[in-house]
Amino acid sequence: MRLEFVCVFMIILFGLAKFGKAEIYIVTVEGEPVVSYRGGVDGFEATAVESDDDDHKLDSTSEVVVSYARHLEKRHDLLLALLFERGSYEKLYSYRHLINGFAVHLSPEQAETLRHAPGVKSVQRDWKVKRLTTHTPQFLGLPTGVWPTGGGYERAGEDIVIGFVDSGIYPHHPSFTTYNTEPYGPVSRYKGKCEVDPGTKRSFCNGKIIGAQHFAQAAIAAGAFNPSIDFDSPLDGDGHGSHTASIAAGRNGIPVRMYGHEFGKASGMAPRARIAVYKALYRLFGGFIADVVAAIDQAVHDGVDILSLSVGPNSPPSNTKTTFLNPFDATLLGAVKAGVFVAQAAGNGGPFPKSLVSYSPWIATVAAAIDDRRYKNHLILGNGKILAGIGLSPSTRLNQTYKLVAANDALLDSSVTKYSPTDCQRPEVLNKNLIKGNILLCGYSYNFVVGSASIKQVSETAKALGAVGFVLCVENVSPGAKFDPVPVGIPGILITDAGKSKELIDYYNISTPRDWTGRVKTFTGTGKIEDGLMPILHKSAPQVAVFSARGPNIKDFSFQEADLLKPDILAPGSLIWAAWSLNGTDEPNYVGEGFAMISGTSMAAPHIAGIAALIKQKHPHWSPAAIKSALMTTSTTLDRAGNPILAQQYSESEAMNLVRATPFDYGSGHVNPRAALDPGLVFDAGYEDYLGFLCTTPGIDVHEIKNYTNSPCNNSLGHPSNLNTPSITISHLVRTQIVTRTVTNVADEEETYVITARMQPAVAIDVNPPAMTIRAGASRKFTVTLTVRSVTGSYSFGEVLMKGSRGHKVRIPVLAHGYSR
Repeated sequence: MRLEFVCVFMIILFGLAKFGKAEIYIVTVEGEPVVSYRGGVDGFEATAVESDDDDHKLDSTSEVVVSYARHLEKRHDLLLALLFERGSYEKLYSYRHLINGFAVHLSPEQAETLRHAPGVKSVQRDWKVKRLTTHTPQFLGLPTGVWPTGGGYERAGEDIVIGFVDSGIYPHHPSFTTYNTEPYGPVSRYKGKCEVDPGTKRSFCNGKIIGAQHFAQAAIAAGAFNPSIDFDSPLDGDGHGSHTASIAAGRNGIPVRMYGHEFGKASGMAPRARIAVYKALYRLFGGFIADVVAAIDQAVHDGVDILSLSVGPNSPPSNTKTTFLNPFDATLLGAVKAGVFVAQAAGNGGPFPKSLVSYSPWIATVAAAIDDRRYKNHLILGNGKILAGIGLSPSTRLNQTYKLVAANDALLDSSVTKYSPTDCQRPEVLNKNLIKGNILLCGYSYNFVVGSASIKQVSETAKALGAVGFVLCVENVSPGAKFDPVPVGIPGILITDAGKSKELIDYYNISTPRDWTGRVKTFTGTGKIEDGLMPILHKSAPQVAVFSARGPNIKDFSFQEADLLKPDILAPGSLIWAAWSLNGTDEPNYVGEGFAMISGTSMAAPHIAGIAALIKQKHPHWSPAAIKSALMTTSTTLDRAGNPILAQQYSESEAMNLVRATPFDYGSGHVNPRAALDPGLVFDAGYEDYLGFLCTTPGIDVHEIKNYTNSPCNNSLGHPSNLNTPSITISHLVRTQIVTRTVTNVADEEETYVITARMQPAVAIDVNPPAMTIRAGASRKFTVTLTVRSVTGSYSFGEVLMKGSRGHKVRIPVLAHGYSR
């Protein structure tokens, strides 16, 4: 008989005098979780999900699974009870399905005791995560190219369940309601529960929203949770969760209206997909890995098909060396083993190299693109000069100019300077008589950067004072400053170019006579604001957004490079219109609004989650790796004009410029949903393959692998670059290396593929065979040989292209860094 258990737990103790301050810990112990338990413990049958099973899904309701999961939880409780006095710790969660463990709050001394207890594999202090913060369906070609194949938008994503680990949801938003829609029937395989709003006693679910739960035990134990602000329910107190859910699965054709103007119709990528909410992020502090892991574990247990994660760590885990091995990534490996596709935001640390926060091969890591909409507005001065800026606002009256009045020249008295009056956040400190009927000039200070001042409030101030409009001048641009257009109800413009702001200030000073004390005698400078509501559509889209995190991928927190490309794919993530929570505070410019237009890889990940739902709907038996492969091999590296995609980058002078993008910016390229539904070939992989990748990656401790996977190492893969991914990366190429890939024909008929390859001159590339015929459902291997020609000190980029006789095109990026030894 074999008796062992693996558990991960976070430990929380309310510090007694003899202990240090209690903290949260995640601990793993021996034995298998439900997803990989193959039997061996007396009285408990095997529960493992086998990767070669077509429908490899966890049956959470089977008596065998319930019984073994209960057994694991009892073992967790017993371990703690044997080691510590009751009341000296608080167990927060038992993790049983994807990793075997639990979260507990206790002192560092107790954590040390645990570390040395028999059967305990690892004890890790919890770390925090943060949020990685509509026109895109048309930009991606969904209404004409993809939705009709699934029965139109009325059926796009039907019965596919997308789980969102985020800040909750605002269930009353039109993007999520069931009003005027065909009724949603039950999804029998989904077993998630619906919490009830503690205030109204109404369920958060309505058929469209099929599950709603929240996870805050770690946040509560850490003293970070405030129920009046954070809401002790799945309600979105932030806005971020509602935004991401509506991008992936919001209803089709919802009018985006603000201040009487309709900016278009919003729709999710998969408008009929179901939404399952797992709230683990909160407005002020983000979240704790303990709560996030519990949410993921529950989501997979409940039966979600897709997981959308717009979260990333604030910092590396405290005592983990390897990027791929920690409770978070190990839980996601379990999720993928259970057949769940995982999309995660790449991070917003761009444009700097190695800034990714998503590392593992089993995850689809999503970079953010700028789509084809740009918003511009103009201020026309009385001297005829036209100053460009941004502002989603109506124009002042046509053919009419208005006096310009600076906030600094309209103070009620000198004592109000302590309120930063030039920010125009407080109407009560400014003289209404001077401002009424004129254009108010305000200054863009650091307060706008940190969020204590907002453009929305400038607009409210101008309106309260009777101004016809406002101008916000940026005089100093700090490195990395990003200015997004903000919708406002009155004419308004943000002049983002410091040079243009100086022109405006010079004009104002010349045309504003003053007495000897400096007081204005009369305001004679004039101007008018043009209409900024209509977008300009650019063919130079998509581009990689400046904030989108970049590769190379790293295998450890010493920043050693991995033999694996990240990010995987590029999707829209800049200026995305989507649902917002009326309680939302994440963006001060959208407080109290029903929609928000925001940017981040947070917005890119749910685009991929929603498109993955469409692929899953068409191909229900495909593995997560097959779905990811379809997305990657059919993506494009060209923009709408047919030119190579460009990436926003900072020049040495810290000004923004555009450079030719590489796979470190966009992975395989920008998503093409129509092609992804019919990729021809897929590069499939499963749990054993990912284990092989870990075991052959130099520098990873085999004991650490066993701690998180409960599996012995198998080195048959030979080298991590042989993992069957739809990309090839060799971070340290010496002389020659041969890489193997296996493709499976997922089309309905036999097809012959001609294989070609090209590479930048420093590395030679060769493929074998040059052509192959593959029957429907069959698999074939091919090899790629890479040889160093010259050592340049940087990566060489290339691609393998497979052209099929029936019109399929499969492309994979190739990256190699040549060394002499």
